[in-house]
Amino acid sequence: MAYLAPAEFVTKMVDAGESKLLMSTRDTLIRSYMAGAILALAAAFAVSITVNTGNALVGAMLFPVGFIMLYLLGFDLLTGVFTLAPLAVFDKRPGATWGGVMRNWSLVFIGNFAGALTVAVFMAIIFTFGFSEAPNAIGEKLGHIGEGRTVGYAAHGAAGMLTLFIRGVMCNWMVSTGVVAAMMSTTVSGKAIGMWMPVMVFFYMGFEHSIVNMFLFPAGLMLGGKFTFMDYLIWNELPTVVGNLVGGLTFVGLTLYATHYKTAAKRVLG
Repeated sequence: MAYLAPAEFVTKMVDAGESKLLMSTRDTLIRSYMAGAILALAAAFAVSITVNTGNALVGAMLFPVGFIMLYLLGFDLLTGVFTLAPLAVFDKRPGATWGGVMRNWSLVFIGNFAGALTVAVFMAIIFTFGFSEAPNAIGEKLGHIGEGRTVGYAAHGAAGMLTLFIRGVMCNWMVSTGVVAAMMSTTVSGKAIGMWMPVMVFFYMGFEHSIVNMFLFPAGLMLGGKFTFMDYLIWNELPTVVGNLVGGLTFVGLTLYATHYKTAAKRVLG
């Protein structure tokens, strides 16, 4: 079958969460490094398309190619393990503990950041001819993105922080839906189509994705963005991570687990 019923693919979600917790440190770091690097490259691709065409929708429509590639290759994003890893604990799988979940999240964060930072350095070199001249149009755009989504939030104070957090929540609602969509089909085309739709929504809507931002903001700093590394951490990365955790786990992981895996007792008619 090309399509799996909800009860079947939610079982695969719990199995996947368990496998993340049992994975070796080496494999976790390698897979998360590659995921961060590929998603960063996709972000650079999408920004390049937007600058060159003047059409943000085209960039958003093509950004999911990176997301699809990394999941077909079996790599791991922090946003995905936020949703999947805790399900193994909720299901009381042998050896699944909250300590194991935190270990997995920490390793994936480190790997994703390292991979995204690698591509940020590569792209900064490309956009400046090895830092020998001013950034080109795409490099300038990356710098402005970093400014608007750090000091731009800070200018609104608490309201800006709330907006940032909600954008993080909405982002991983969509991204984790894409992670799950890959489990709904047994064909490559079915997986790709399922992942494409929600990821395109998140990117075009400007929601905040912690791993994409691990590329955008370090690259922006290297390309002359007028914000600091602490601006990035406080007014983007850390609140985005929390928002991504809340969005993926509550709106995707727990809701699907509760209604398709641990279904409530059926009503008795009469």
